Amino acid sequence: MKQQRPDAHSLSASEWDVIVIGGGITGAGVAREAARRGLKTLLLEQRDYAWGTSSRSSKMVHGGLRYIASGDIRLTWHSLVERERLMRESSGLVTRMGYWFAHFRKKFPGPFVFGLLLTVYDVLARYRDHSYSARDSFLARMPGYLDKGLLGASRYTDALVDDARLVLRVLEEARADGAITLNYMTVHDLLMQKGRVAGVKALDQVSGEQVVLNAKAVISATGAWADRLRQPLAGETRIRPLRGSHLVIPSSRLPVAESVIFMHPDDGRAVFIYPWEGRTLVGTTDLDHRDDLDVEASISPQEFVYLLRAANSQFPGAKLVAEDVMATFSGVRPIVSSGKGRDPSQEKRDHSVFVDQGLVTVTGGKLTTFRQIALDALRAASSPLGINIRDDGAPIFRPVQLRASWPERLTARFGVRAAEVAAMSEGSDQALIPGMTVSWSELRWSLRHEQVVHLDDLLLRRVRMGLLLPHGGEEHLQRIAGLCQQELGWDEERTLQETRRYMKIWHSFYGTAAGVA
Repeated sequence: MKQQRPDAHSLSASEWDVIVIGGGITGAGVAREAARRGLKTLLLEQRDYAWGTSSRSSKMVHGGLRYIASGDIRLTWHSLVERERLMRESSGLVTRMGYWFAHFRKKFPGPFVFGLLLTVYDVLARYRDHSYSARDSFLARMPGYLDKGLLGASRYTDALVDDARLVLRVLEEARADGAITLNYMTVHDLLMQKGRVAGVKALDQVSGEQVVLNAKAVISATGAWADRLRQPLAGETRIRPLRGSHLVIPSSRLPVAESVIFMHPDDGRAVFIYPWEGRTLVGTTDLDHRDDLDVEASISPQEFVYLLRAANSQFPGAKLVAEDVMATFSGVRPIVSSGKGRDPSQEKRDHSVFVDQGLVTVTGGKLTTFRQIALDALRAASSPLGINIRDDGAPIFRPVQLRASWPERLTARFGVRAAEVAAMSEGSDQALIPGMTVSWSELRWSLRHEQVVHLDDLLLRRVRMGLLLPHGGEEHLQRIAGLCQQELGWDEERTLQETRRYMKIWHSFYGTAAGVA
């Protein structure tokens, strides 16, 4: 049965326990933890699920090695605990990967100091996995790496993820426990009763309907947009949006089997070069984002040059040029400002929870710790809910019984729905899309079951074609249009509109035009 997008008007007749505003990883985590506890839960997202930061992160599930150096042991410990949990519960989606840090003569930190840091990291993670390789051994594993003055390299492990698919899996777990989720629902005002927030007023962008929704608790998990609802109640703004941009390069031009972390030659900031979904990513930047938050973030020409220079500084033989970059992406991190005018990279990455006249706002933090962030938000809302929120250690993801005939990717990407995805794979739909590890049947599944409203929902977030194929996968759009017509009932005019919309979005925000302008 198709998972129809719920009718917004019918929801107004219900009294909700919790309304969650925001469909990124934090909002998804809140909805999942609320629904698991039997709370009647509704999640509303103003654009598409994971449209903001949660589809445009660095794709890393990590403890944050640099937070130890800055003295934030607690954040590192929490992150490492959650990293290990996610790898256990979502095998194939969150995957362990090696990270290398090269050491050079007369450059800090040397192998001994870095080794001490990694020892602390392993102790906090309760997982010993670091080592040191001499120069020639490292170069054999990382061909083409800068060798002038090279002593060797230290290796440790963290993890990678498809961030948008992680959001979708968490939302699916929430729905399995009874939560209702809607994308393209804009919460434009709060419903007040006796000086306290008692619900929301929202616009369904699909139907055009205005709805009023009542709730015992309202939790805003809107990330970089958090000040919009909170400021009228609190009389202050706290969010400092920071932009992080990345380059996507064909692995044939910059082949790396594991990640390398290094300090940029211009400003000493940490930069990563790492494999992801068969491509090589270079990132990230860390700049104040002063553009309109309702317009997708995109890389600036300065960031483009900065990242390209970073890659060439470590792999000088690659001689990468702008034409080698197949795509770019930029996300906006919701950093809670210290108000001290710090350099962006020096701002803390901890999350914050505010309560203002009943509105609970949760923002900041790391993708890795979304479960703990969600629990803190629910604790702040526990009084009107009449429950005690404890961390009972229950799993985020239900275990999935694997079958030998299933590709691992189905379980990794679809979790509890993997059997249904496998069952609908037949004929030509079983084939993989050229250049990807995604089958045509997975696109059909997403169209049928995952609330796709626009073509960019499908190609930038349900699958990552817009990041992984040349020109955003333009050569496949005719076949994809046919699938959309079959599954979504689009006519020729709607199909043409959506195709033009997608290509405009891709060229403006994910292509290389902005970077080389």
